Amino acid sequence: MSKAMERLIEPAKPRRPLLPDPWSLTAVLISLVVLGPIVAVATLAFAPSENIWPHLMATTLPRYLGNTLVLMGGVGLLAALIGTGAAWLIARYEFPLSRWFEWLLLLPLAVPAYVGAYALVDLLEYAGPVQTGLRAVFGWESARDYWFPEIRSLGFAIIVLAAALYPYVYLLARAAFHEQSGASEEVAMSLGQGALKRLWRIGLPLARPAVAAGTAIVMMEAVNDFGTVDYFAVQTLTTGIFTTWLEGNNAGGAAQIACVVLVLVIVLVTLEKISRRKARFFNQGGRHRPVARKPLRGGWAVFALLGCAVPFTVGFVLPAGTILSHALSRAALWRDPELYRAAWNTVTVGAIAAVLTVLGGLLLVYGVKLSGRALPRLLQPITTIGYAAPGAVLAVGILLPLAVFDNALADFVLGLTGFDPGLILTGSSFALVLAYFVRFFAIGQGAADAALERVSPSLGMAARSLGRQHKQVLREVYMPLIRGSVGSALLLVFVDCVKELPATLLLRPFNYDTLATRVHDQASLENLSDAAPAAIFIIVVSLFAVIFLARANRAHF
Repeated sequence: MSKAMERLIEPAKPRRPLLPDPWSLTAVLISLVVLGPIVAVATLAFAPSENIWPHLMATTLPRYLGNTLVLMGGVGLLAALIGTGAAWLIARYEFPLSRWFEWLLLLPLAVPAYVGAYALVDLLEYAGPVQTGLRAVFGWESARDYWFPEIRSLGFAIIVLAAALYPYVYLLARAAFHEQSGASEEVAMSLGQGALKRLWRIGLPLARPAVAAGTAIVMMEAVNDFGTVDYFAVQTLTTGIFTTWLEGNNAGGAAQIACVVLVLVIVLVTLEKISRRKARFFNQGGRHRPVARKPLRGGWAVFALLGCAVPFTVGFVLPAGTILSHALSRAALWRDPELYRAAWNTVTVGAIAAVLTVLGGLLLVYGVKLSGRALPRLLQPITTIGYAAPGAVLAVGILLPLAVFDNALADFVLGLTGFDPGLILTGSSFALVLAYFVRFFAIGQGAADAALERVSPSLGMAARSLGRQHKQVLREVYMPLIRGSVGSALLLVFVDCVKELPATLLLRPFNYDTLATRVHDQASLENLSDAAPAAIFIIVVSLFAVIFLARANRAHF
């Protein structure tokens, strides 16, 4: 048969359409919205209107960078020690209240670090109850009669942040220790290995990827923090962005500092991924017997109890108790209309951002699954960088380009109609919603990706064979099956929006308060009593998310 005849008989290969399908286009557009602020920061940093990089290098940048590195390292190390140690005690031993501490150790997640900082200073400052009690007991009359550590310092900032953030390490390490096989533990015991040697040689190597992932999250949150370090007068890269932009009126310099933060975060994420790739451990077999918890008695039981009680007390009981005592001391504070206006702003902006973030993540993941093109698949993992980028960095990348567009839009409307609409986008909460969308997009995307992966593709194929379109398949088949994961993601994003401070401070419209900014503004004026009711609202809302998280992970507890 001739080649010409073979070509006639051979079925024609389907041609890929030149124009992208709507789902691919949607995925690409959502990815560009998420990545836009990061690109804007880089553009502003490399092409500033006034280049102050040499001045920064010669003056403040080394101090900002040095303090940030010490803060990251100190918080990461302390949180890793606390979280891993508590997880090991809970996973391996039975002692008084151990079942309660399984979930109590998660509660510090409900207290933002800046609230913990305000409470710690209130307790330990010169006029606070601790020093006042010491002077009364020992007869000291002034600060010259005794030594007390400086509260507003880098060291105490590390302690406060580690106490607030260690649950990230605890949660992941606890799951990793729980999943380890009891056989390896029993073999080590039969060879005479003590508890510490079993932890060092078996437990930690197997849990290393989980501990590294949790520690990386803690260090990124430490870089993002502004309220704690600002209150403790610690100059970091994040405070440098605020100082250079708001006090120095130099947006280009702020973008350059923001790029340094981005480089730090990217290096941290890269190192974490490399460490996980080089340390892979697998269970040999689909079924394994978990490690049996060993009862502790006497001094060891007391030690284990204190090992769990101290971080829980420092991370939750002391800050929450201090704030609650201030909130209950003046009942008139609860009747302040500004408090409820800030609560309303927080709920509305947080709810809108949560819905848009989870919906955007769902559409992106679904669009990538339907698309056969390389660009959406390439962009999907990159969009998670928003979660690693601190809020102050995103604020630089959002507000400046948005302000340029907003002014151009206002000028266009004025020239066309003679009516000046003012700043439509930057003068409203739009920029705030966009910042939350970018910052927490990874949560919505991750939840959608994990949920859709659990649904059999045959269900979607069956619906398509019955004439359903892709949007109908998503609405009628997938959504009923993944609504639990979607609801969890909505809750987590909403709570993160409630607690977010740096981006909110920089992007909120004039005379627009949220609960987080109200707490910060009042506490900055040394008025903790006025800040207490808003802080209580934040803690209560966050508690719902933590309790939900504990229930979702009860299979590990």
